[in-house]
Amino acid sequence: MSSVVSPSGASSAPTSALITSTGIGSGLNISAIVSSLTTAFGAAQTTQLTNQQTSLDSQVSAFGTFTAALDTLKLALPPLEDPSQLAGFAATVADPSIATATTTSDGVAGQYSLQVNNLATSATMTSAHLASSATAVGTGTLTVAVGSSSMAITIDTTNNSLAGIAAEINSAPNNPGVTASIITTTSGSRLILTGTATGAANAITVTPSGGDGGLSVLAFTQTQPAQDASFSINGFAATSASNAVSGAITGVTINLQTASAVGTPTTLTISPDTSSAQSSIDKFVTAVNGVLSSIQTLSGYDPSTQIAGPLNGNATLEAFQNQLQNILGTVTNGSGGVKSLTDLGISAGTDGSYATDDTQLGSALSASLASIGNLLGGTNGIATQISNLVDSYTKPGGLLDTINQGLETGLSSVSTQQTALAAQLAAYSARLTAEYNAMDTAVALLKQTQTYLNAEFNPSANAGSGTSSSNTSLSSGNLGTGG
Repeated sequence: MSSVVSPSGASSAPTSALITSTGIGSGLNISAIVSSLTTAFGAAQTTQLTNQQTSLDSQVSAFGTFTAALDTLKLALPPLEDPSQLAGFAATVADPSIATATTTSDGVAGQYSLQVNNLATSATMTSAHLASSATAVGTGTLTVAVGSSSMAITIDTTNNSLAGIAAEINSAPNNPGVTASIITTTSGSRLILTGTATGAANAITVTPSGGDGGLSVLAFTQTQPAQDASFSINGFAATSASNAVSGAITGVTINLQTASAVGTPTTLTISPDTSSAQSSIDKFVTAVNGVLSSIQTLSGYDPSTQIAGPLNGNATLEAFQNQLQNILGTVTNGSGGVKSLTDLGISAGTDGSYATDDTQLGSALSASLASIGNLLGGTNGIATQISNLVDSYTKPGGLLDTINQGLETGLSSVSTQQTALAAQLAAYSARLTAEYNAMDTAVALLKQTQTYLNAEFNPSANAGSGTSSSNTSLSSGNLGTGG
C-alpha cells in the first residue's frame, strides 16, 4: 500500500491497492508480446534443429527401406548358390496307384522298371471272442512283445475285462509299439492288438502267466503277420521294412502304394526339373529389380517434379549399385552354352531394370542346367558373389549398421540441443515477463499519481463530490499563508 504527498506537504487521501495482473496497468497484452519475442529470439535455432531432425529421420527411414530390399534379395539367393539345388530332378511313376516318388538334390536322371510284390505290413493279433467287452476274465500277468521290446501288464479284479486290458495297454508308459482296440460283432467282443511299425522285425507275441490262469481264455492268434515290403527294380529283388523306400535309388524315395499285377511292372522316371530352377531365377531377378528400384527412388532426382530422394547422391548406395551391376555382368569361361545372364535371357533395359525372356530361359535350363549352376552358384558364382556383397552391408557391424549408428547419434545430439534451447527460451521468456511486469507496475503507479493530481488541480471535476476544504483552498489559489 502506498500514499502520495500533495505539493503542499499535507497528507493525501488514501489510495486504493495497486492491481498487479499482467498488462492491467499499461493495457498491453504482455503474454502475447513475450511469446512473440521469445519465438523470434529462438526462431533461427529452432528451425535449424527441426530441419536437422527431419533430415536425419528421413535418412534413417530411407536406409531402412534399402536394407529391407537387400534382405529380400538375400532370401532369393540360396537356391542359386548351390548348383545341386538349382539342378533339381522330378520323379514320376507311370502308374501312381502302384507307387509315387520324390527326389533330393542327389537325384540322377534315369528310368527304372518297378515291380511291387507286396507291401510292408504291421502285425495284428486277435483274441478269442467273449460275451462283451465287460465280461470278466482271469487275473495274472499279460506280457506283450513287439520284436525285442516288451511290457508286462498286471491284470487284477479292477481291470480284468477286454475294456480294462485295452486301457492298460494303451496307457502303459513302456508300450513297445502296439495299440489295443475292441471290435464287437454278432459272435461277441474281441480284443485287437495292432503294431505301430511295419516290417518283419516287428512281430507281436502275447504271453499270459500267473494269477488264476484265466487269462489263457484270451487265446490270441495272429490275423496279419508283420512283413517287409517286397519289390524289384529293373528285375533285381529288394525288401524294405517300410513302404517309404529310400536308398534303393540314389536321391529317390519311393512310396509304395499297392502290389502290382504279376509280371506288370510300372515305370519310374527321374528327369531334370526345370520348373523349380526357373521359379528360383525369376524370384532372383525380381529381387534384384527391387534393390535397383529402391536405390533409384532413394538417391535419385526427378526433374519433372524437381524432387530429390532422401539419399540423393549418397555414395553408399551408388557404390552398392556399381558393385551389383559389375557382378551381374559376370562372364564365365567354363564349358557349356551358358556363360552370362544374357545367355539365360536376362538383360537390362534402358531404365536399368532387368527383364527375363522366359522362352530363352526355359530352353537354356533344358539344354545346359549344369553350366547354369556353374554361372550362378559355387565359390565365384553370381549368386554367391551377391550374397557376400549383401552380407558386407547388412551384417552386424557392417556398413549399414555403422551408418545407422551415426544417424542415431546425430538424432540424440539434436534432441539434446532441443532440450537446451527449450530451457534457454524458457529463461528468456521469464526475464522478459519480469521486465514487462515491472514496466506495467510503474505505469500503474504513474496513472494513479496522475489521477490524484488531476483531482487536486481540477476541482470542477470533483464538484458535488464532497471535496475537502484544503482542496478548495488549493483550487482558489489560497495557499493558506496564515494570518
